[in-house]
Amino acid sequence: MKSDLQSSTARPPRELCPVAYQDFVSSEPFHLELGGVLPGLTLRYETYGTLLPDKSNAVLVPHALSGDHHVAGKYTPQDVKSGWWDVFVGPGKAIDTDRFFVIGINCIGGCRGSTGPLSIDPRTGQPFGGFFPEITLSDIVRAQRLVIQHLGIKKLHAVVGGSMGGMQSLLWCADYPADVGRIAILAAGLSQSPMAIALNAVSRACVESDPNYRGGHYKPGEGPDTGLSVGRMLAHISYLSSAAFDQKFGRVRVDGAKPGEPVYWQVESYLHHQGAAFVKRFDANSWLRITRAVDRFDLTARAAAGKLFQPNGPDVLAVSFSSDWLYPVNEMRMLVAAATAVGVNATYHEVITDAGHDGFLLPDTGLSVRLHAFLG
Repeated sequence: MKSDLQSSTARPPRELCPVAYQDFVSSEPFHLELGGVLPGLTLRYETYGTLLPDKSNAVLVPHALSGDHHVAGKYTPQDVKSGWWDVFVGPGKAIDTDRFFVIGINCIGGCRGSTGPLSIDPRTGQPFGGFFPEITLSDIVRAQRLVIQHLGIKKLHAVVGGSMGGMQSLLWCADYPADVGRIAILAAGLSQSPMAIALNAVSRACVESDPNYRGGHYKPGEGPDTGLSVGRMLAHISYLSSAAFDQKFGRVRVDGAKPGEPVYWQVESYLHHQGAAFVKRFDANSWLRITRAVDRFDLTARAAAGKLFQPNGPDVLAVSFSSDWLYPVNEMRMLVAAATAVGVNATYHEVITDAGHDGFLLPDTGLSVRLHAFLG
């Protein structure tokens, strides 16, 4: 007999369309971990599926560094792209919206509808811009919890996140263990490595050295587009593997390009495209705040002291990707060891892939089956 997942994937997938976002708005001051305060808070979110009367089937999917609340589906049938994790979230998929009520929330500090540097500071009537305070991933998770409480959900069935989203999953486990039944962490670790911090530092330097950055006080449409584009190009290199670059591009040249031209190799063309596309959808000040928040993430001391996981806390699924050099497989193995050491039901799964860190965004049958089984 085929599993539910196998049976559903054998049929043509049903599209989540149309989907729509909502805004949670609070006029209460939101105090930040590093001492700043936001005079109010808006969090943009989307939901998919139906919340059961007892509200026991909610699954939160926190996004990665450059993601947002639009996890799955399309706003209109004409949309070219679906949500960023549509391969895993939807009817009959690994996170099945026929069974689960799935929630995506744009993080604070972002630029896709939640309170961030582009938002108007009610105290001045002007965008926060460079005055937007520093944030942490703990702030982001605490803000998410306000939306979950607003929806009347006392306990999440699961939190499932990749990369920065996986770090948020861990923080739900660490800070609110009674509020979640299980967590899945993909392509992340207990801390941000020195190498990853170094890459982010250079990426931020690209932005901050752009003359249009102006200390973060630039007008809309007049920001450090060149610096942000180059910074994103650098970051994007770390999301793939050497094998992925070989397979995608090799040493293929741009058609008609001559030696000495600015864009000669296909891989150069690809990176320039990634940088230009990113500038159109992301704000430089948001990039700086969120990358610094990721760099500050470190739960190694809590794990070593046996205070990160609790025997009666959430079950854990840890997923690594064999060619991910941002968060190597040993990072996730250490995480699972820390969980099992205190009696947590923790499982490790490794996806064998040449895709690198971005492997968590790509379809994989084994991972889909494992996620489906873990969610129960």
